[in-house]
Amino acid sequence: MAKPITHNKRDNEKKKQEKRIEKQKRKEKRKLSGTDSFDDMIAYVDQNGMISSTPPEYNKTENSNARDTVSEKKRQSPEEYNSTVGIKGRVEYINAEKGYGFIKEIIRTDKYFFHVSGLLDSVQVGDIVLFDLERGKKGFNAVRIKKEI
Repeated sequence: MAKPITHNKRDNEKKKQEKRIEKQKRKEKRKLSGTDSFDDMIAYVDQNGMISSTPPEYNKTENSNARDTVSEKKRQSPEEYNSTVGIKGRVEYINAEKGYGFIKEIIRTDKYFFHVSGLLDSVQVGDIVLFDLERGKKGFNAVRIKKEI
C-alpha cells in the first residue's frame, strides 16, 4: 500500500509564498502590457448592426425629418417648453368630490395633475384647456387652467 503524502507546515507555507510571487509577477506583466484598459473594451454598433472599435459618424443633415423636430420638443424640459404663455391640453379625468384631476398635454402627450383651486373656469372631461406648469412635490402640476375659447 501507498503511504499517504503528508506535508508539514513549512512546505505548505513555501507553496503559498510561491503562488503569491507568481500572482504578483502576472499582475506586473499585465500592468506593463497596458492593453486591458476601459477604452480597449468599448465597442460601437453602427446603423447596420455591425460592431466596430471606432465610434460611428452621425450626420444630422442626412437623417433630419419632421419626426426629429417633434422629438426635439419632447426632449425639452417643461420649464423651457413653458416659456410660451400657456400650454394646450385636454381634461382627461376629474374627481369633483376629492377636488383633483388630470390634464393630458396635446403636443407632447404628457399628463399633469391639477387641483380644483388652480381652475379659473369650470371644466368637464374632454374640454380643451390652456394651462401653465408649476413644480410640485411629485412633479409638475397644471395651474391657472382656463377653457380655450
